[in-house]
Amino acid sequence: MAELDPGAAAVLEMIRLAGAPPLETLPPAEARLASAQSRRALAPDPAEISEIRPLTAEGPHGPIPMRLYRDGEQAGLRPCLVYFHGGGWVIGDLDSHDPVCRAIAKESGAVVISVDYRMGPEVKFPAAVDDAIAATGWIAAHAASLGIDARQISVGGDSAGGNLAAVLAI
Repeated sequence: MAELDPGAAAVLEMIRLAGAPPLETLPPAEARLASAQSRRALAPDPAEISEIRPLTAEGPHGPIPMRLYRDGEQAGLRPCLVYFHGGGWVIGDLDSHDPVCRAIAKESGAVVISVDYRMGPEVKFPAAVDDAIAATGWIAAHAASLGIDARQISVGGDSAGGNLAAVLAI
C-alpha cells in the first residue's frame, strides 16, 4: 500500500486534532460554515492579480453570481476558463475557490470566470447544470465586452465542478 504524502498527512492530523465533527454529519448550513472556516486556516495566501470583479448572469431561475479574474496588461482578447467550484454539490462558493482562480489567471494569462451555481439540498437536480449552461452561454454572448476571445472559451472545475464542466463539454 502506498504511503500518504507527508503534507496531506499533516493536514489530516490537524483536522483530527481540531476535534470538529465530520462535515457530512452536519446540516448543510453548518457544513458550509465549518468548511469556510477550515479553508481559511489551510488556504495559501491568494496571489495578487490586477483585476477581480463581480459579474452576474441571468439564469432560468434568477441571477447567477460569478467572479472575473484577469492579470497583467495584455492587448486584445484573451482565452477564458469558466471555472466551477467543487464541494460535493452542497458546499463551496466563489470565496472557497478564490485562491485557485487567482492562481490560474496569474499563471495562464487567461481570463478566469468562477461561477457560483445553486446547490443542494435546497435545490434539486438539474439546477446546478441549468446554472452552468446559462452562465457559460452568458459569458460567450458577452465575450467581447469582457475582453474574451469567444473562440477560446474552455470549462473546468474540481469535484462537483469538474462534473459540471464534463456535462458542458459533452
